[in-house]
Amino acid sequence: MFIFQWLNNQLLKMEWLSNLIKLLVENVFGLSVQERIGGSIHFFIYDVIKIFILLSVLIFAISYIQSYFPPERTKKILGRFNGISGNILGALLGTVTPFCSCSSIPLFIGFTSAGLPLGVTFSFLISSPLVDLASVLLLASIFNWKIAIAYVVVGLVLAVLGGTIISKLHLEEYVEPFVYGNKSADVEQEELTVKDRLAFGKEQVLSIIKKVWLYILIGVGIGAAIHNWIPESVISAILGQDKWYSVLIATFVGVPMYADIFGTLPIAEALVAKGVGLGTALSFMMGVTALSLPSMIMLKQVVKPRLLWTFFGLVTVGIIFIGYAFNAFGYIFI
Repeated sequence: MFIFQWLNNQLLKMEWLSNLIKLLVENVFGLSVQERIGGSIHFFIYDVIKIFILLSVLIFAISYIQSYFPPERTKKILGRFNGISGNILGALLGTVTPFCSCSSIPLFIGFTSAGLPLGVTFSFLISSPLVDLASVLLLASIFNWKIAIAYVVVGLVLAVLGGTIISKLHLEEYVEPFVYGNKSADVEQEELTVKDRLAFGKEQVLSIIKKVWLYILIGVGIGAAIHNWIPESVISAILGQDKWYSVLIATFVGVPMYADIFGTLPIAEALVAKGVGLGTALSFMMGVTALSLPSMIMLKQVVKPRLLWTFFGLVTVGIIFIGYAFNAFGYIFI
């Protein structure tokens, strides 16, 4: 247990890095990390470096695994399952695709055009931006393993339930006709060598980092401001655990934004440090990643309003429920 805790602190939480940045701030910049400016600089540099290191390593590893499951193979695997088993598999496959909500929509179109059940593709669409292997380790590095695993479980349950309900409602007619007409040819995939897979992993790291670096910097910057500049009394007055509406505010505040889960984690970290309920912080994070306005605009191009609002309503209700549940039982995970 001691060895596991030490590895967790050094490899995931990177306490060694925190100590190095503290030395930098205090001995080079001449500032105290206990004061606002020094604390903000420490928070920003430490979180940015930690997230980029973890993200690069994790995306590389996940992409290497993902190279065994190209879209054509994934469609064939999903096509073998129907009903709840298909929804579960769709949600699980979403966890190995480190995409934001907008990036997931082209795959959603491809899966739907290939004839996969609508509910299965929506389980994938909900799960892909919300839960991935990288976010699990990053959550563990910021909070702890209990919270990380619980987040993954509720995210998968939401994806499976959302896809199942959409399947039971038989809303296929509310998908735009061009999606079904956009048949993709099943191209036989060449067998990749180890060198090819390593190159693919490197390309994915560079591609995803290019897409998310700005959101990470913005998210860490906001997190540093919340952590060191906004009084706890102000945050508690709006999002305190004793406020019944805090989860609702956090969920809907996240909707107009657009960021990857990696950019929202530092904000959630700072909110919890200021006394905001764990469920409220997670609701904000999930609202940003799963219900962002840009992704809704993109999805509107491929589905009709009834299906769009059904999807939005199911995910919103699910996120709010998860938020209140974590606030009520969050003490279990601390």
